[in-house]
Formats: sequence, structure tokens, C-alpha cells
Amino acid sequence: MVRFAFLLSLVSLTVAFRPAFFSHPNFGPTSSSLCSATSSPEIVKVPLSDGRDYPIMIGADLLSTHASSLTEHVHGKNVLVISNEKIAPLYMDRVTKIFESAGKMVDTVVLPDGEQYKDLPTLNMIFDKALEKGLDRKCTFVALGGGVIGDMVGFAAASYQRGVNFIQIPTSVMAMVDSSVGGKTGVNHALGKNMIGAFHQPQCVFIDTNTLNTLPDRELKSGISEIIKYGLIRDAPFFEWQEKNIPSLLARDPQIFAEAIKRSCENKAEVVAADEKEAGVRATLNLGHTFGHAVENGSGYGTWLHGEAVAIGTAMAAQMSARMGWIDEALLKRVYAILELADLPVELPVDSPMTADLFHSLMSVDKKVANGVLRLILLKGGLGNCAFTSEYDKTALSDTINEFVSECEQK
Repeated sequence: MVRFAFLLSLVSLTVAFRPAFFSHPNFGPTSSSLCSATSSPEIVKVPLSDGRDYPIMIGADLLSTHASSLTEHVHGKNVLVISNEKIAPLYMDRVTKIFESAGKMVDTVVLPDGEQYKDLPTLNMIFDKALEKGLDRKCTFVALGGGVIGDMVGFAAASYQRGVNFIQIPTSVMAMVDSSVGGKTGVNHALGKNMIGAFHQPQCVFIDTNTLNTLPDRELKSGISEIIKYGLIRDAPFFEWQEKNIPSLLARDPQIFAEAIKRSCENKAEVVAADEKEAGVRATLNLGHTFGHAVENGSGYGTWLHGEAVAIGTAMAAQMSARMGWIDEALLKRVYAILELADLPVELPVDSPMTADLFHSLMSVDKKVANGVLRLILLKGGLGNCAFTSEYDKTALSDTINEFVSECEQK
């Protein structure tokens, strides 16, 4: 294992875990449905400057019990609800009626479903509808769906007439615990994931956990990879809680899921408040993403779900960290163990098109490249600590990539 002395510089940032109160280490018996959770909604605030604070509401059946909390964030008369072909039949009518009951003029757009449609041509469908209906700067866009919809609608809202309000109603684990919070929006390009976008914060994030009842198992598992991330990079007690409760998350236990979403949002809100535009500490939320984005793009958008690719990327980041002696073997084993417990991939399949050259090529256009130098988020020290840095052993990077593609390149 190659050991490399870590140098803290302007392009490196070590994030130490700050202990946070974490309650309910174990809940009661698991359930196959989330609809049995009946507690009052939790509110997590994202504190930003210039009066742009916004709430994240988390609870069961909020679309029925707290609809007024949603409509109060619409300031004009026009609302444009955007969803996709899978989610629209399930929830579009329900959401549009909420706004219509509040006296709003509601129009809708239904986009094709899938990461492969997270692109500029599909984005134009939103602009086409907004312009056809003559929507003005007082209108509100509503993102109803998972991470792809949230990212695209947020970017459309940031761009339309140079910025209109928008609301996030996430319906996937991935969106609830990560992508709906923080205002990172955008679309993919053939040469890089999320390379075209803007920072544009929502008016609110409205998380009705009952929508997870219709989420396919594969999508649910994919989102758990982002929950795991928070424990690894900054919240050791949360990670330890996850090690005990991953089976309950897979079983869709309502209270366990509500707690996991809340704790994830609290972590995300703290980081966003400290570094809204990703100048430093916020980049650590991308643990495994630089490797993972390369896997997504190189394999063809839509082949891997985002969280699946991030899981592989997290395994790669952990392996590289261990190679340099930044984490011990015990922590490396815990990383693999929790990913496997969540039924997430930790290696590339033999028929993967990924090669070492393709990895290096795609990672060279990652958003974390600065002045031609790739910066990575790696684990460093004990559980709950990481580093965002360009000061790493380049041989360890190459060796890690070579190990992961070795079987693929022999096919």
C-alpha cells in the first residue's frame, strides 16, 4: 500500500466530524409500507444569506394534510408543474388540484423518464410550455419527481426570464436526501455529467414520504448510497446507526426512513449554509461522484442509476484512500460491508465498457478540476472525516482505476 504525506493547501480541505445529536437508534418493528407513519412533519431549515432561507418539510401524507404549507410558497398566479412519464400518472392530478384549490392557474409538462433525457433538447420542452402560456417572472415552477426532474426544473427556473421561483416535491430517496436540497441544478452533456447548470435555490422542499411507496426497489437502493455518504464524510454516529438500520430502510420502515431523510437533510443544510457555491467544504458531498460520474457517462447514461454508480465510485475512493494509508483496513471493510448490505454494486461488471483511458479522460473534465488539476474527495483519518484535495498520490489513483477495470479490459 503506497503511503503519501497529505499536505493541506488552498486546494485541500479536511472536514472533521462535528458531533450532532442523533436520537432513536432503534425503532419498533419494520413495515413494508411507509404510509403508517403518522407523526407531525419535521422541519429542517436551510439557512442562507439575504433572506433566502427555506424549509424542508418531511412527513407522511403531507400532500393531503399540509397542502397549504405548499401553496404559501407560490407568490404569483401561475404555476407550471413538471414531472415525467412515470411519476405524472401517480401524483400529477393530486398536485395540480392543490394549487388550483388555492386559486392558481396551473399548467403541466410531462417529460420522458430517464437520465438519458437529462439534456438540453428535453429541457426545451419546459421553456416551450412556459412561453406558449406566456408565463411571467412571478410564476413558479414545481419539480415533481426524482433527481433528474429536480435538476432540470431547477435549471429551467434559473434560466427562464433570468430566474423564477421553484418548488421541489421529491419522490425518490435520492432526491429527498440529496439533490432536492441546496440549489445545484443542471443537465448533462455527452462529454460530462451536470456540466451545464446553475446554482438556484428553491422556495421550499416538500417531502411526502408516502411517495416512496411507489418507488421501485432498485431506485430505493440507489438513493441509500447518498445516505451512506453523509456518515462516511462527516457524521460517524449516523453511519453507525445506518449499519444497524440498513435492513429496515430496505424494508421501507416508515419511522426509520423519516429519520434517515431528516438526518441527511440536516447534514446537507449545514454544508450548504457554510458553502453555497461549492468553493470548498460542499465539494465533500461528492464523495465517490468523480469516479461515479465517469462510470455513468462511460457506460451510457441510463445504464446505471446515479446512486449505483456513486456506490462503485465510493468503493473506488475508499480503495484509493486505503492504498495511501489515509484510512485503515478496518474502515475499508466497513465501507464495503455497508454498501453490500444495502445491495449496492461495489465493482464493475465484466462486460463494462470502462477502461483506464476512458476513466482518466472523463475524470479530466470533472467540475472539480481546477487549473487543469483534478481534485478528489477521499476518506482520511477515522470514520466521519474526509479530504477535498489535489495533493494525493497519482500512482494510487492509477492503480485503483486499473484494479477496477482489470477484468473489463480482459474480456
